[in-house]
Amino acid sequence: MTNTADYSINIIMAWFQRLISIYDLVRPVMDVAILAFLLYKGYELLEKTQALPLVKGAGFLALIYGIAFLFNLTTLRWVLTIMAPGLFIVIAIVFQPELRKIIVRLGQGEFFRPDNKPRIGQLDAVITAAELLSEQRRGMLVVFPRKINIKNIIDTGTRINAEISSSLIVAIFQFDGPLHDGAMVIQGGKITAAGCFLPLSERQDIRKNFGTRHRASLGMTEHSDSVVLVVSEETGAISLAYDAKLYYDLSSLEVMRKLKELLDSESRKEIVQTTTASQVAPQQTSTTQSTTEQKEKPIVTEEKELEGIGE
Repeated sequence: MTNTADYSINIIMAWFQRLISIYDLVRPVMDVAILAFLLYKGYELLEKTQALPLVKGAGFLALIYGIAFLFNLTTLRWVLTIMAPGLFIVIAIVFQPELRKIIVRLGQGEFFRPDNKPRIGQLDAVITAAELLSEQRRGMLVVFPRKINIKNIIDTGTRINAEISSSLIVAIFQFDGPLHDGAMVIQGGKITAAGCFLPLSERQDIRKNFGTRHRASLGMTEHSDSVVLVVSEETGAISLAYDAKLYYDLSSLEVMRKLKELLDSESRKEIVQTTTASQVAPQQTSTTQSTTEQKEKPIVTEEKELEGIGE
């Protein structure tokens, strides 16, 4: 019995040693893979919060310090050493909004959550509703969440969980009801909630003629990676806000193309072909191509014109 027990223990120890050997081989790969993943997600987070200039400035100072250390520039190294604590305090004060956004997104981010994006037909229903409300000069505010969870925004409104329908969207925004002035959230291919309150942007460089809806759309994109569709009640202009920037007065074709580009991984060629096929006859292809080229220009023009809003 003793020999059998010893033999079993030896087998278990041999397997254990083998597992340790395998882990020793895999461990460097895991170490590098996890570090690369964290660096990639960190860069992605900084890019979405517009905090890349902060990282570039810190990298530049680190480079200067490295040069001073390498070439033994004692005076420069002494000055940088003295300034370092003060620089950290200045960075914390000047970039406090960006640092706060980074911390909030770290708490809200769901890197492994599957994306349930609206289909082409559902987006078409949203844009159709936007066109109808634009003609009637009725305001509209629709939020499309992406990776960052916005449950705190959804909880401020009324839960609907209804299928996406242009008639329902128009009915919610057309009349001066309790849900008219709030924002609608479309998530997982459904109208999740309506009448939601969005954070207003505190930027001082926004056009004075922009109302609360446009400020709310910018504020939402400053606090999350959501895409916001806006219809102006005063002018009927259809706009898109994303990445803390506002693109004003876009055509329906531009809105569809940009929404598909931002919410899906499909190619732009398929997007343009699908949208064009639903709006024109086959014999009008050449005319449509020239019209599309003309309609794409306002995006570039507005990006340059509104550059100060997002920068």
